[in-house]
Amino acid sequence: MDRNRAPVRVGMLGLGTVGAGVADVLQGKDSSLGRRLGRPIVLGKVLVRDLNKTRSVPSGLLTASASDVIDSPDIDLVVEVLGGIDPAFDYVRRSLVNGKHVITANKELMANHGLELLTVAQEHGCDLFFEASVGGGIPLIGPFRQDLAANEITEIHAIINGTTNYILTRMTEDGASFHQALEEATEKGYAEPDPTNDVDGHDSAYKLAILASLAFGGPVPPEAVYKEGIRHLSTVDFDYARELGYTIKLLATSKRDAGGVEVRVHPALVTRDYLLSQVSGVENAVRIKGDLLGHALFAGRGAGPGPTSSAIVADLIDLVHNINSGTHARIPARFDEGLVIKPMSEVISRYYFRVWVADRAGVLARIGQVCATTGISIAALVQKEADPSSGTAEIVILTHAAREADMQAAVAGIAGLEVVDRVATLLRVEDLTDED
Repeated sequence: MDRNRAPVRVGMLGLGTVGAGVADVLQGKDSSLGRRLGRPIVLGKVLVRDLNKTRSVPSGLLTASASDVIDSPDIDLVVEVLGGIDPAFDYVRRSLVNGKHVITANKELMANHGLELLTVAQEHGCDLFFEASVGGGIPLIGPFRQDLAANEITEIHAIINGTTNYILTRMTEDGASFHQALEEATEKGYAEPDPTNDVDGHDSAYKLAILASLAFGGPVPPEAVYKEGIRHLSTVDFDYARELGYTIKLLATSKRDAGGVEVRVHPALVTRDYLLSQVSGVENAVRIKGDLLGHALFAGRGAGPGPTSSAIVADLIDLVHNINSGTHARIPARFDEGLVIKPMSEVISRYYFRVWVADRAGVLARIGQVCATTGISIAALVQKEADPSSGTAEIVILTHAAREADMQAAVAGIAGLEVVDRVATLLRVEDLTDED
């Protein structure tokens, strides 16, 4: 048989929601994929935990032994959809060492071990594709590695977690509390039973680490990403943000300047009339700025079996074209180990903070004195509410751009004043326009 017409046999590691979606595509579109690629695509062995569970894949293809996929000479290409690092890292590495191409949707794996695995793939003449690891069905990895290669990327602003975006949309549009919106997200299947990875920013941090590594050509470990979740947000902050011309999003931000790269995930006030702020529900969006391109926005469904399966199968099609042409690593991974990651304390931002104070004369002067001492310039100050029963009033303050360390010092100083009851909220502000 002509080698270029021989079937490509696909082994799968995992058959959960996404894995089952991929298997359904491979079985349901096998004829059209075969015609498109000029050779049959055959689903081989599939690793599962429970062989007795009823599945859409024929039982004869199922195995409880990873070796039947990783070490089998009959498998040409491995799709890893297990998630997590252990045992996925070992399985993917062994597959590459055995000369098998790999496609993964595993953001945690690629954020923590992507550089090592890409190096192993190159050393063993294989490809490692990971389009589905960030943004689900939105094409991002390919454009970052190839289409945007002529650009010096200086900024990334991204909404890359559908669960938190759904929660924040409900809080923005309907006045729901965080707990109400989270409960709805869980009922609709948008949130996991344990939503920690999503609502505390870990999921977005993994994805941002991958994008920043590709955009800036150096390893960005996920532990270097500053993370702040959305549990502490109050519905009143959404009302005040709207009055000020903003909305609140969990924003993944990375910027590069002469001092290095900043990488941070946290709730932020985003200019309300800008496209990124209008991404609602479980949608994702990534905005980049390049020296040649200017601004570009990638948006679409960022999660779920359909979009993720789409990205995995797109990688498979690309990879089989490589196999047909006898090539691999057409776009090799090269990273600058000297990339400098800025500490969060050196980040420059504008700030919104809300504080409850004693409702009496001289309070604003005391707050202004602390801000002046710490180098914080106040752009706007508004008294919002008063509580006669406790003798306190609520004040909202917007600042000019300031260093994070200085802002934190100001907040600590303000919180320590005897005329201050509490600092209720501190959020960063991103004034996004097409001209910046």
